[in-house]
Amino acid sequence: FEVPRTHEHQARSTKLAIRFATLTIAPPRPKKNHAVWKPLPLQVVLAEEVDPPEGETAVSWLLLTTMPVTGYEEAVQVVLWYSLRWLIERYHYVLKSGCRIEELQLETAQRLERALATYCIVAWRLLWLTYEARQAPESSCEVLLQKEEWQALYATIHQTPTPPEQPPTLHEAVHWIARLGGFLGRKSDGEPGVKVIWRGLRRLEDIAATWRLLHLTEPPATFG
Repeated sequence: FEVPRTHEHQARSTKLAIRFATLTIAPPRPKKNHAVWKPLPLQVVLAEEVDPPEGETAVSWLLLTTMPVTGYEEAVQVVLWYSLRWLIERYHYVLKSGCRIEELQLETAQRLERALATYCIVAWRLLWLTYEARQAPESSCEVLLQKEEWQALYATIHQTPTPPEQPPTLHEAVHWIARLGGFLGRKSDGEPGVKVIWRGLRRLEDIAATWRLLHLTEPPATFG
């Protein structure tokens, strides 16, 4: 099972022991002239890490759900859904802190919907980049960057006017982008997160635009 990185432990592959049971929560005693609530049946799923690494806090998740859990596979599915919680939180973090959607001042609901649709794509792309660089680090960075972008990135990071012929890997490019955003890359820092990659991408846009202007193969069109 892939455990996501949290403030309590590093991301790692681990083995979880999963147990489940049904629990019925009794309603509070009703007051006079108030509605009577029915008992609430819930499914309880307990996921506990087996043999955690030395020095690491063992994973222990006690989950309550209204989803049906009648067997092991359904219990595992509940745990898998819960493990996506941190990814969903990062997605909303990008929308709120990066795209600043809460600060939008648009006059109509239609304009707001269009803006949100655009920013949702931006947030998804950023998250995809962050995690794709970890899952497929040896992929070419051209799955993300245009030629002029990775050339400008390489030249900026390595302080050279001559980038290589072959594009760097996705892992290398993402680390360089993160460095533009303030990532230090120390051993204890782990992999760069969405915040520094977001900052780096914004800087890279300006750097790549300048690179294109300096490497025009044809003179720009003139008018008049």
